[in-house]
Amino acid sequence: MSDDSPTGECDVCHQPIAGDSITGDSDGLFCSTGCRDIHRLLGDTDTTDSPATELDTDRSLPDGVTRTFFRIDGMYSPTCEAYLEHIADTQSGVVAAEASYVTETIRVDHVADTVSADDLRDALSRTGYTAFLRFDASADGDASGTRRSREADGLRKRRSDEVLGLRYATGIVFGAFLMVPYVAIMYPAHLAPYLDATFLDAFEGAFQLSGSSGFLFLRIYFVLTAIVLFFTGMPVLRGAYISLKMRRPTTDLLVAITVVSAFCYGTGAVLLGDNNIFYDLTLVVAAVVSGVSFYETSIKQRALERLTELTVSQANSARRLNDGDGTTEVSVDSLAPGDRILVHEGERIPVDGILVGDDCSVKEAVVTGEALPVAKRTGDEIVGGAVVTDGAAVVEVGDPVTSSVDRITDSLWSIQSADHGIQRRADELAYRLVVLVAVVAVTVGVWTVAGGGPLSAGVMGVLLALLVATPWALGLATPLSVATSIRDAMKRGVVVLDDTIFERLRDIDVVVFDKTGTLTTGEMEVIDVDVSDEALADAVALERRAAHPAAAAIVSAVESMAGDAEEVHTDGGHTGSCHDDTETTPAGRDVCDFQTHATGVSGTVDGRDVLVGNLDLFAEQGWTVNSEIQEKAGEARGFGRLPVVIGRDGRADGIVVVGDNPRQGWLDTVTRLHERGIEIAVLTGDDEEATDFFTEQDAVSYVFADVPPEGKTEAIRRFQRDRRVAMVGDGTNDAPALAQADLGISLGSGTALAADAADIAIVDDDLSLVETTFELAQTARRRVRQNVGLAFAYNAVAIPAAIVGLFNPVTAAAAVAVCGGLLGVNSSRTLF
Repeated sequence: MSDDSPTGECDVCHQPIAGDSITGDSDGLFCSTGCRDIHRLLGDTDTTDSPATELDTDRSLPDGVTRTFFRIDGMYSPTCEAYLEHIADTQSGVVAAEASYVTETIRVDHVADTVSADDLRDALSRTGYTAFLRFDASADGDASGTRRSREADGLRKRRSDEVLGLRYATGIVFGAFLMVPYVAIMYPAHLAPYLDATFLDAFEGAFQLSGSSGFLFLRIYFVLTAIVLFFTGMPVLRGAYISLKMRRPTTDLLVAITVVSAFCYGTGAVLLGDNNIFYDLTLVVAAVVSGVSFYETSIKQRALERLTELTVSQANSARRLNDGDGTTEVSVDSLAPGDRILVHEGERIPVDGILVGDDCSVKEAVVTGEALPVAKRTGDEIVGGAVVTDGAAVVEVGDPVTSSVDRITDSLWSIQSADHGIQRRADELAYRLVVLVAVVAVTVGVWTVAGGGPLSAGVMGVLLALLVATPWALGLATPLSVATSIRDAMKRGVVVLDDTIFERLRDIDVVVFDKTGTLTTGEMEVIDVDVSDEALADAVALERRAAHPAAAAIVSAVESMAGDAEEVHTDGGHTGSCHDDTETTPAGRDVCDFQTHATGVSGTVDGRDVLVGNLDLFAEQGWTVNSEIQEKAGEARGFGRLPVVIGRDGRADGIVVVGDNPRQGWLDTVTRLHERGIEIAVLTGDDEEATDFFTEQDAVSYVFADVPPEGKTEAIRRFQRDRRVAMVGDGTNDAPALAQADLGISLGSGTALAADAADIAIVDDDLSLVETTFELAQTARRRVRQNVGLAFAYNAVAIPAAIVGLFNPVTAAAAVAVCGGLLGVNSSRTLF
């Protein structure tokens, strides 16, 4: 029984230290050797303001202040962040607000008695945004299933793909309807000076306000163009409005200036009797930009659908023990400190607590990263999120009622934000260009009026300058590049979850790998057998009744080698009492007195005492183990594997090595990354012996063993003091570190939280694709830069044409076609 009380706080992960602390070479207290080594090798850093170092994120909030997270539908730029933070800050009772468009979330610290979460949700749901509480049920009100699945379902249903598709379809339908007569009538008119213009007289009346037919035609033209502009182009106009309101011009503003200027110029031309009507520019640009947005959204939705079958790591219900007999299934939210809950073998423990029933084994990999099950005795602490692998656990709920997985989730939501990469750079460029374009337009207008022209001519000059000089295609270049890059990556099994990775991967200095389930397969299998067939058969007779993953691996391997088709039998979680009756196995062996120990099993097989377990169990039972077996066991631990010793009648007969094998090609992957000049680090919750194999590899620069989840995040932060860091992991305990890293990469078979925190998911668990992501990012960034340059092709055609007096709807259409064509061709090229 563990009765250690906290003796201080770890200087790295800031968690309470139970029992004796570990000291380092310098002043400091540490909860594990892993935290000590992180401090020793990576140095100290100021963690006062970092949410990443503390999983219990509410603990540091002032009294009366509540932290609430919202999902925001409609965020797509850094300007959205600033706008939503501004909206939240203006609400009475809000202490702080921080938004991230990358994760479409906003975190608000507020006084609940002054402003409720519902009030905040209503305030944030304006100007085209829709706010949803973090754990809201799906849109149809279905509250069944896990919280994680409800959140994912609700997010998918809240996506406005259908509305965006309708906007795009409207632009195409109305645009095509308007472009046919426009091309048939207006283009020949503008080409008349260069062609036979005798036909122009037949259509002249249609474009004058003096005739009723002309007025009707132009009114319809005006109305339908306005529909395309203000319905199809509304997302762009909204983005432009917000950018102006926040005084942070973006590429949306460039597009809006072009389409609105063209629309206003065309309307002014009609009123002045001029046939230079640029409605076609409004139609084409609005439809094309909307189409690219729709395409980008569709590609991202396909990427999301590739990750819908992820592991869920949170439990929603618990079996509460009644005062009398039996249990009652209740929601986790209704549990109170001191309640006792029953967790059967194979089930996930819903909350943290203390084991008060019989001994059992639990697998804590989802929280700690430890691959092997851990033996728990009465009085030991149990972490929520762990899985009971042997026996049944009776857990007394701790105070407060919380789960380690839930705290990891809170930490993940707190630290998910990003350096917004190329799109932010494009927006910074847009800021400078907006100022330049405004200066040019005003200069043209003033020059026209100062030269004796009428005010109307000055206004038209300003509008013409705006639609000629504004590089609207910048709003097209980045989304089109991102969408096609994501598409090409998916074809290779790399799902890009955050389109800013193309910038953030550029200067990665360190790639940090989690060990269990990432560099290794995370599955138990027999690696080596060094024991007689007779002793092995006796061991299998006992292991059939054990529920330990190592036991299942041994039984499975023996059956495979022997061609034995017998089914593995377990006792459903025996708690350790002896069987009085003898049981005969399917192989014909008599087993009695079966017992489960914390680190193995024992019993009598065909009249002989048999013991199967680790060296500590043999020492505890007083059985003899020769030096050769001890040496082999030590070697196995050095490779991160589990040595299972088999003995009969008081002495060890041999050993079976069970292990979590390294993934195929892992060494080639880290070697290639090392050859790129990137440092490699390995983090794991396993002990130091299990990592000796990695420390011997020349390509691996750092190995940190016995690291708690909080320590992983802090290791990333300390690396980030002078380096850019990528993190590769697959487990729930890796999620905060994945979110903290400059780039997070998860394996597709990992948990939902890992995928939620990552920027990239490798669907097929092929580690070689980690190196491929660097190639992907390099090529994608080159494509983005090319597209940004090609975006100015429109202006390269339009500006000279305007200078020589040839700018009209035909030359404008030609410029749009050249620009759009170049962008489309360049973006359609595959990356690989």
